[in-house]
Amino acid sequence: MDEEFTPLDCLLSTGTQKICLVILNQPLEPHFFRVLWKKAVIRACADGGANHLYQLTEGERESFLPDYISGDFDSITPEVKTFYSEKVDTIVTLGGLGGRFDQIMATVETLFHVQKMSEIPVVVIQGDSMACLLREGRKHQLYVNTGLEAKWCGLIPVGSSCLTSTSGLKWNLDNQLLEFGKLVSTSNTYEELDAKDERKPVTISTDKPLLWTMGIKTE
Repeated sequence: MDEEFTPLDCLLSTGTQKICLVILNQPLEPHFFRVLWKKAVIRACADGGANHLYQLTEGERESFLPDYISGDFDSITPEVKTFYSEKVDTIVTLGGLGGRFDQIMATVETLFHVQKMSEIPVVVIQGDSMACLLREGRKHQLYVNTGLEAKWCGLIPVGSSCLTSTSGLKWNLDNQLLEFGKLVSTSNTYEELDAKDERKPVTISTDKPLLWTMGIKTE
């Protein structure tokens, strides 16, 4: 089979190739970099490549944010890692809460791993359900007045028992132990309010990681 290919089309501003740009841990050529960046549909840095991107784009870094930074992160400097990681407030995962039960549990288990890797909260959404893992030893304040909240919510002690206190729910917990075989807070809902009142945040304190789940209005 014959194949036609223009190797340097990627360097032409008038070229037609759709490229994936991967920046490695080597100095960047400024002119070619800008042409390639502009043409790329996906932009990624391999570990220390983020250092070179950071240095080259000084003064205009907000305009040159990669889609991905991957690797074992032994080469990226703390300053660079902090700069790029702070560009994201929340990681949202679509899917992972439906279908096979073992895969649903794998999604939940992954949330525990993620907490060891990053402080950025992770939200898992599928259909009319949302789940996230609340960190231990903190008082969490969840704002639930967007208008997208369905009636139900729950607190599930996955992994270990959790000593938990809440406010803003219909059935609150007062320093109570959530544990499978004893007590779990499923099919909970928010405190009842008059129509004119604005819903207050839900507060949750827990001594161990605790799964928060809530319904989403889809219509």
